[in-house]
Amino acid sequence: MHLQRVFTASRILSALGAAAALALLAGCTSVSLTNLTPSSLPENPSQIYTFTLRVHPAGNAISPGSIAPHIVVDGQNFPMKPSPLGEGIYEFDYQLPPGRDTVAYYYLVDYNVEGNGTLTPNQAYTGVAQAKIMHRYVLSLEGNRGPIGARVAVLGRGFTAQDVISFDGAPTRTVFESSTSLSFFVPSLAPGRNYQVSLASAAGTSPIGTFRVDPTSVTVTPAELKLAPGEQLNVTFALTTPAPSGGLLLEVTTDIPESVIMPEVVVPEGQTSVTVAVQGGKPGTGSLVLKGYGSGGQVTVPVAVTAPVGMP
Repeated sequence: MHLQRVFTASRILSALGAAAALALLAGCTSVSLTNLTPSSLPENPSQIYTFTLRVHPAGNAISPGSIAPHIVVDGQNFPMKPSPLGEGIYEFDYQLPPGRDTVAYYYLVDYNVEGNGTLTPNQAYTGVAQAKIMHRYVLSLEGNRGPIGARVAVLGRGFTAQDVISFDGAPTRTVFESSTSLSFFVPSLAPGRNYQVSLASAAGTSPIGTFRVDPTSVTVTPAELKLAPGEQLNVTFALTTPAPSGGLLLEVTTDIPESVIMPEVVVPEGQTSVTVAVQGGKPGTGSLVLKGYGSGGQVTVPVAVTAPVGMP
C-alpha cells in the first residue's frame, strides 16, 4: 500500500510538471493582437473604411509564413492583407452598406506552432469591437495663430449654419460657407496667449485645437472726431503690417450708438489701411473703441456730435 501511494503521487507530480511545461510552451508560442482601428471613423463619400491589425509573434516556434489574419465583420469572414505601414501590420477595406452608423467586428489569426518535427494549428482572436461613423467632424484649422480680426477657415464635414466657433467657451463671429467649410474672425481678446478653440452646435461641443492671438497695432486718423448731425467725415484705420488672407475685420464699438453711423471696417487682404465714412447722428459725446490693440490693450477715439447753434 505504501508503494502504491508513492507511485500515485509520482504520477500526479509528473502530470503537473507536464501541464506546466505545456502551459509554458503555449505562452512562448502565442501571438499578441493589437487593434489599430480607431473607434470613430470619419465619413467618406465611398463609404469604404480601413480596418487595421498588428500581429506580433511571441515566440520563435511559430512557423514563418503561417500567420493568416482574418476579420469577421457583419457575420462575414474576410482575409486581411499585409499593410504598407510596416511589418506585422495587416489591413482590410470594407464598404459599409448605406444608412449604417456603426459596425461591429473582431479579428482572428490562424498560425502553426512547430515542435518535435510537427506543425500544430492554433488560433488567436480578439473580443468584439465597434466603430462609429462620424458624419460631422473637424479636420483642421487653416492656421493656429493670427491677429485680432483675422479670418480663419475651419475644414471638416457636416457643418450647418447653426454652428458657432468659440474661444475658451465664448462664441465668436462665425461664417457658414458650406457643409465642409466654416470660417471665424479672431475675437477681441488679450493678445500674446493661446486660447482653446471649439465647435459648438445643437449636437454638443467638439474641441478643435488651440489658437494664439498675436499682438498688432492700429492707428486711427483723425485721432478725435467732431461732427454735426448728418455730417460725414472720412476716418482712416492703418495697420503696421498688411492684412492677412481674407482681410482683417476691425471690431469697432461705441458707447453712443445713436450718435455714430458708420459701416463695418475691414482692411482688405494685403492692404495696410482702409478709409470709411463716419456720419454724425443724434447729438452726444462718447468714443470709438478697438479692444485688443495698442500697448494699453485698446485704442480709443473721442467722438463729439454737436448740433450747430440754434439747431434743436
